[in-house]
Amino acid sequence: MADGEETPERPGWWERIQRFALKPVPEGAGAPLGQDAADEPETVAELRAKVRYADDKERLIGLIAAPVAAMVAFVITQSRIASDPAARYANGSVNPHHVAPSLYAELGAVTILLAVLALGFAFFRRRLYLGIVLALYGLSMVNLGFWGFGLPFLVVASWYLVRAWRLQQKLKEAEAGEGSGPGGRPSRARPNKRYTPPT
Repeated sequence: MADGEETPERPGWWERIQRFALKPVPEGAGAPLGQDAADEPETVAELRAKVRYADDKERLIGLIAAPVAAMVAFVITQSRIASDPAARYANGSVNPHHVAPSLYAELGAVTILLAVLALGFAFFRRRLYLGIVLALYGLSMVNLGFWGFGLPFLVVASWYLVRAWRLQQKLKEAEAGEGSGPGGRPSRARPNKRYTPPT
């Protein structure tokens, strides 16, 4: 190597993990994780890809949130079943605070299914569906009374949905600026109904 040439820096362990675990960004889907925000897509085709696919940052958050959601759902279900009071008091009267364990098991299965769906949507970079699934999961945790577990997922879901909405608005503005109709085809001028052909 000639004098004065800088040796290329080797990627750190965190970058190596990201390259190994993360699916490559589809072409035109946006800037990779850590890239400058000034390189955001501007053309209609790039914006469509950005709307359709999540970027590396959104995908990484989903891949982390989904296993955490599954673990939380499993722990809460087991704790609810273990702490469920008896169906009847010692005197034989019905305990109104008792809940059938099968109901907790069904609820746990549904929340774990939501976590699995979130993992799948995060892997395939489906931002909108990921936001909806995480919102449903957060609401289920809030309805169970676990606000501390539900609110973070609601915040993350809101972040996904707001980003999806903003990108949709930006795409509409770009399409209107280029005068393109649905599907990227140029909009055709409508004929004038007041036009009278010459006799």
